[in-house]
Parts: sequence; C-alpha cells; structure tokens
Amino acid sequence: MQTRVATISIIVENTESVSDLNELLHEYGEYIIGRMGIPYKKCDISIISVAVDAPLDIINALSGKIGKLSGVNAKTAYSSIICEN
Repeated sequence: MQTRVATISIIVENTESVSDLNELLHEYGEYIIGRMGIPYKKCDISIISVAVDAPLDIINALSGKIGKLSGVNAKTAYSSIICEN
C-alpha cells in the first residue's frame, strides 16, 4: 500500500467542536504519527498540528471532515515522497 506523510494544521475557534474533532482524530488514530496542540488564550483559540502517514484518500477524507466542523479550519501539507508499506 502506498502512503504519504502529511501534516494537517488546525485552528479551532469554536470550543464546542473540540469533542467532535477529538472523535475524528481517534477514528483515524492508526494513521497518526503524532500531534501537538497549543491553546492560545489571548485569542481564545487552539492551534493543533497533526502528522499522518496514510494513503492519500485517507488524508483527504480526514482533512475534509475536520474542515466541515463548525468553527474549525484545516489546511494540509503533503510530502512529495511516496512510501511503500
């Protein structure tokens, strides 16, 4: 199976969406390499970076689902290297 490494950068502006976001990340947990979250209290937002190693369609599905959450923005950066697992 071919996979790619990507990072999904997430800005959470609506804290009511946090549980839905965590549920999504748990659902795709087998593909997550690591994640880092930073609460930015000054602006009352959270900044999250998630590193994944997954097939392209899985990365796109996760990123799309995250972006559909209310008050949550997501952008994905992909590695150009294709991995064989």
